[in-house]
Amino acid sequence: MKINTSYFGEVEIDSKEVISFEQGLPGFLDEKEFVLLSFDEPLAFQVLQSINTEALAFIVVFPFDFKKEYRVDLNDQILEQLSIKSEEEVLILSIVTLKDHLTNSTANLQAPIVVNRHSRLGKQYIMHQSNYSTKEKIFNSSNVKGEK
Repeated sequence: MKINTSYFGEVEIDSKEVISFEQGLPGFLDEKEFVLLSFDEPLAFQVLQSINTEALAFIVVFPFDFKKEYRVDLNDQILEQLSIKSEEEVLILSIVTLKDHLTNSTANLQAPIVVNRHSRLGKQYIMHQSNYSTKEKIFNSSNVKGEK
């Protein structure tokens, strides 16, 4: 199927790749179907694109790429909602806020996107009892080449 996207124009997607958010996303409750698209560049950023609304796209990143000790403890309710049976089924993404200077960009580690890789069900999981913030720096002196 073809969809119009914010970052890539019109693209062909496989309907098997659509991620269903049965409850939508906070602030976008009517948006229930998204697809994960990759940039051609070597950066770890991807796009979580609504398949129905061209202008609705979130830049996302794998939080473990920049915060190795990051932990998401999924409760029984979300495991059931997403039909998660094993750790291998889980994909965790964080929504990024891009800044004018890329090295100042942040990621929301308090409310990750959780996706079951097999069932293609997803949910934004808000961790209320968390030491993480909604604005965790992605880049620091130890993971950005050329920074001092």
